[in-house]
Amino acid sequence: MVIKKVTQNETESVAKLAVQMWDSNTIGDLKEEFDNYINDGGALFLACGDNGAIAFAQCGLRNDYVEGTESSPVGYLEGIFVVEEARKQGVAKELLCVCQNYAKEQGCTEFASDCELSNEESLKFHLRMGFEEANRIICFTKKL
Repeated sequence: MVIKKVTQNETESVAKLAVQMWDSNTIGDLKEEFDNYINDGGALFLACGDNGAIAFAQCGLRNDYVEGTESSPVGYLEGIFVVEEARKQGVAKELLCVCQNYAKEQGCTEFASDCELSNEESLKFHLRMGFEEANRIICFTKKL
């Protein structure tokens, strides 16, 4: 497996993986979002196996307040996805390490992430990777 930082020319490969996780989007919309993300200083990492792309991670730097942290900027795992046939092989762990190293290189001393309350698989992954739960919230909206 090889992990590389994604360039503008490779965002479609990431979008094809990301649409499997964020299925309310289209590949075209995600490609455009990832192009803009890279232009704005964010980083995407792509893991490739013998048969092509198998996983990606989206790593940002958040300058606004991040729940449970004390510094700024904070490295932030915005998203991570591994195709089903490559799961349970350490791919996500390797991608997370690359993201954390990237954040350190950018001067971050803390790293954070989040998941939906109902996403037990993601919760287990984060806890296995050494994250500590900072808070649980329920978000509300109201039309005016």
